[in-house]
Amino acid sequence: MDPATAAIHTECETESSPVWSWWPSWRPTSMSLLKTAESKILACIQNDLWARFVTLPNQDRIWTLTVTNKMVRKPVEQAPKTPLVMVHGFGGGVGLWIRNIEMLSRSRPVYAFDLLGFGRSSRPPFPSDATKAEEQFVDSIEQWRQSVGLENMILLGHSLGGYLATSYAIQYPSRVSHLILVDPWGFPEQAQTQSQEDQGQGTETVKRPPIPRWVRAIATVVSLFNPLAVIRAAGPCGPGLVNRFRPDFKRKFEDLFDDDTMTQYIYHCNAQTPSGEVGFRAMAESLGWAKRPMLQRVHLLPPSMPLTMLYGARSWVDSSSGDRVVQIRNQADTKVLLINDASHHVYADQPEEFNRVVEKICNSVN
Repeated sequence: MDPATAAIHTECETESSPVWSWWPSWRPTSMSLLKTAESKILACIQNDLWARFVTLPNQDRIWTLTVTNKMVRKPVEQAPKTPLVMVHGFGGGVGLWIRNIEMLSRSRPVYAFDLLGFGRSSRPPFPSDATKAEEQFVDSIEQWRQSVGLENMILLGHSLGGYLATSYAIQYPSRVSHLILVDPWGFPEQAQTQSQEDQGQGTETVKRPPIPRWVRAIATVVSLFNPLAVIRAAGPCGPGLVNRFRPDFKRKFEDLFDDDTMTQYIYHCNAQTPSGEVGFRAMAESLGWAKRPMLQRVHLLPPSMPLTMLYGARSWVDSSSGDRVVQIRNQADTKVLLINDASHHVYADQPEEFNRVVEKICNSVN
């Protein structure tokens, strides 16, 4: 067994090893505290909100929100609008969509769920094999769709959620009316990108903002441990670490919350027993690269499936992968859009523009 695989299999032993013995062991978190933090966030939603666990055939549970416009009562004879399904990124949860879910539910149902192994969803073991870990995520999404009873959907994924949404759309294309990828993780091929940079051809990469401090910090940890092990190992200092490395989350939502509500939510999402995080590490070559880059498989999407890729113009994620997807899909309906003055979390940095663009895409479906 290679060291990386061994580390994944022995997460508990690794985090309690002598290396970490001087860290406080008590973590001020629980699923109850996560529920409390999330409830404060969801109280901002004025439309009809149905929040519940959706139980899968294997008894795993997926925490799910459904938001509909209570002001609109559609005639019985009118065909229902295709629902929008939103899939969060690594370390996130449904609460991060608080700036978007209300507006996007004006004309159609909006679903958001915590990915298996993240947020309030079940946290089962994940295999250390990249393909099998990806299959477990995608299978859970399909089982969720069946359990909820959706025939088809507009599928939107951010970061890791974009990678998994693409994998899902490849396997279940008849269920996806339009695929929307927001700053998706795991698309570029590492060796090719490095080669271009070495040859002085990586102009897009050179223009990107420097990789944020929190990304560099997690990248260092992920080489030895699961990506967010340091938050759990820090014990009672964990919430302070999140505030220190992610002060931007407080700023992004400061007009909604004048306290640490969002960073507390992020902390409680990620201080629980790692599960989806283990699955992510199995799929990741390093923090920024996938072992199975999606650029190698995106041609498997049917040409008839519309695809829109949204990138933050100030994001550290390289939007040139989107341009490459356009080339790979040739004449297929593929668009790449940049959102000005937005970083990786496009939906929170420029929510009005993000919502406008996504609503326009949804209206193009029906």
